Amino acid sequence: MRELHLGLNALGAGTHRGAWRWPESDPLGIFDPDHWIGLAQTAERATFDLLFLADLSSFTTPPAAGPSLGFDTSVLLSTLAGVTSRLGLVGTSLTTYDHPFHVARRFSSLDHLSRGRAAWNAVTGANPASARNFGGLEHPDRAERYARADEFLTVVHELWDSWEDGALVGDAAAGRYGDAAHIHRIEHAGTYFEVEGPSLLPRSPQGRPVQVQAGASTGGLGLAAKYAEMVFTSAGSLEDAERYATNVRRRLALHGRAPDALKILPGLVFTLGGTEAEARARWTELNALAGEQPLQWLAFHLGVAEDELAWDKPLPEHALSTDEIRAGSTGARDIIVNLARRERLTARQLLERVSGWHRQFIGTPEQLADSIQEWFETGLVDGFNLMPDVLPSGLDAFVEHVVPILRDRGLFRREYTGTTLRDHLGLQRPVSRYARKKVAA
Repeated sequence: MRELHLGLNALGAGTHRGAWRWPESDPLGIFDPDHWIGLAQTAERATFDLLFLADLSSFTTPPAAGPSLGFDTSVLLSTLAGVTSRLGLVGTSLTTYDHPFHVARRFSSLDHLSRGRAAWNAVTGANPASARNFGGLEHPDRAERYARADEFLTVVHELWDSWEDGALVGDAAAGRYGDAAHIHRIEHAGTYFEVEGPSLLPRSPQGRPVQVQAGASTGGLGLAAKYAEMVFTSAGSLEDAERYATNVRRRLALHGRAPDALKILPGLVFTLGGTEAEARARWTELNALAGEQPLQWLAFHLGVAEDELAWDKPLPEHALSTDEIRAGSTGARDIIVNLARRERLTARQLLERVSGWHRQFIGTPEQLADSIQEWFETGLVDGFNLMPDVLPSGLDAFVEHVVPILRDRGLFRREYTGTTLRDHLGLQRPVSRYARKKVAA
């Protein structure tokens, strides 16, 4: 029987760009460890599968305009590992500006220290400004970013597999700490990386940290089908969800992988109220606090100047017909453009339906539970990465009012039945590739 999976995508003060100005919010709260500890412990009390942290390598809006998540995600997750015992911990790093040896070590460390709850979300990075923080003048083009990412993930997985199960012996009496026959140099020499190996750490509790991927472009789909065990994707509508699921599952088969080897969790942004009117009033107030920032975000992802958009006019035709974009996410743009084309929406109407290129829900807890159930029962998604409008109040409302409905309907767990993130997601513990080679020989 399928089980609904829920993650918390903890975006600082909340997903809405006006969240940090909300009356109940602490504008500086995202720099207080207690803010993050409270979110993690609330998610764990609600038996969520995981807490997900995005990452930035440069600002997408001016730093004076509002808070952005600036912590190194693996460091923050290490803090949260110490105050939780079951919650999965997903951190992000960019394959374009990091190194596979560092990433493999970082997330293997987190998996050991959390006793098997770590996951790495691999992204290539869509913001050209990132290059200037890493000694470069030009952001690599899309094709090169994904070619580098493919090799990057190969190296990370080779390092995670370089110690077989049982390689760590620790026999003090015999003076034998490890079994050299089960510890392997990877001796990788490729286009972008040369890494000898092995990993500095033995095989981690999950065998490997769970591999997560976020991206819906052609390159992102390719990485997901080849490597990912969970995808954090975008779906503004059921049509988007069907298109993505069909595409990625077809690609899974090309790699000899079963459809259930990959869990699909699209983002779900929500604003809740006791009635629809209350929910919409909250959303309207948040919009007023955000000012022009939502329109600026829309312009960025469409690749047009902000002054080309108006709140209450349809999007300009050239913004809907340009195939190549200068910046931003291809997957995000496709979600926006497809919806705008189908329904000829104004910018304001579009931003009522999508937020951060994810589906925007405004309504009551019962209505949100109905929507989650509808999407889940199609089989197109395995759950959702939840994105509350304001933190912690939006999360608290979901846990108090939506989770009990989902449990009463038999869709969501009442307690954890395993200890690792793989247990929660129903994923198998992978066997080291070196052990597989020995069996094959």
